[in-house]
Amino acid sequence: MTTDELIAVLRLQNIPNIGDVTAKKLITHCGSPTAVFDDTMKNLLKIDGIGTLTIRGLHDAEHLEAAENEVQYILDHDIAYTYFTDTDYPRYLKHCIDSPLILFKKGNFDLKERKIISIVGTRNITSYGMAFCETLIEDLAPLDPIVVSGFAYGVDIHAQKTALKHGLETIGCLAHGLNQIYPKVHARYVDEVEKNGGFVTEFWSTSNPDRENFLRRNRIIAGMSEATIVIESAEKGGSLVTADIANSYDREVFAVPGRAQDKYSSGCNNLIKQQKAHMITSAADVIYLLNWELEPKDTKPIQPQLFVELDDIEQKIYCYLQKEGKQILDTIALDCQLPIFKVSSTLLTMEMKGVIRPLPGKLFEAV
Repeated sequence: MTTDELIAVLRLQNIPNIGDVTAKKLITHCGSPTAVFDDTMKNLLKIDGIGTLTIRGLHDAEHLEAAENEVQYILDHDIAYTYFTDTDYPRYLKHCIDSPLILFKKGNFDLKERKIISIVGTRNITSYGMAFCETLIEDLAPLDPIVVSGFAYGVDIHAQKTALKHGLETIGCLAHGLNQIYPKVHARYVDEVEKNGGFVTEFWSTSNPDRENFLRRNRIIAGMSEATIVIESAEKGGSLVTADIANSYDREVFAVPGRAQDKYSSGCNNLIKQQKAHMITSAADVIYLLNWELEPKDTKPIQPQLFVELDDIEQKIYCYLQKEGKQILDTIALDCQLPIFKVSSTLLTMEMKGVIRPLPGKLFEAV
């Protein structure tokens, strides 16, 4: 992208009545960002959905000056960026109609052909949430997913620190420019994140971490990944907004259930109750519903443990499969007199333990 094109993109981004959807419509119609400003108002008004109010400030000098100043900052500080049509633009985010025109980035990551999940939740993470988050990421680690979050207090930073602990890349989506870090106390983690992932933002160096920026930032968290996992949330919160956005993008949403009386489980319980999220009790649920391979590529197959502890239901299913041989899910549930949903989740857990294996035709057999 040339400097003139970058200026044109930022000009469009800075005009109040032109959002990401409208800007892309203008660029697509005119052929390039600079062509939008070269075209006549008469021609632009012929575009479906474009009115005089929308493009009223198109040629205001203040937007040009602001864009030129920001471009100078980008060049002076060697800030990397990716345009929404570039090949290195996050592939999942590219499919979102309101994805940012441009993303600024810092760090060391490549999203191509990678498994990507977003983990979000309350700023007031409990010991229950911490334990679940740590177990989840540890169990997913062999599949080498990238963990995306908001680098905020609570669930966000705990998920990203845990990802780093297990050698996974993590990306922080910021609600401000790359020239600062919020909250400041998390500055201690910046270097490690940049070495093993990085940061992305659509915001300029002049942007502050205002409330509305966090709400806009949430669509990037939801859009960058295959699935959004809500660890804990009160009845209201930014993580629920992220979950709603992920649903609107037709992405998978998972929520961790909790006790009915627990404040920071109420949001997750409501997501599950309203069928806005799958209930997640282990990493196996994520692996199954995202259709991920259970064995990471380029590694030796995981050998079944010699002595595996099975609970009563797992033992019942295992003994049944040993006796009856290959069976489908419905038959297992019927003969073992168990609900299908329970058998389904139990089979996944047993598969992770290496005591059963799935076969073509939706069959399962004991190992």
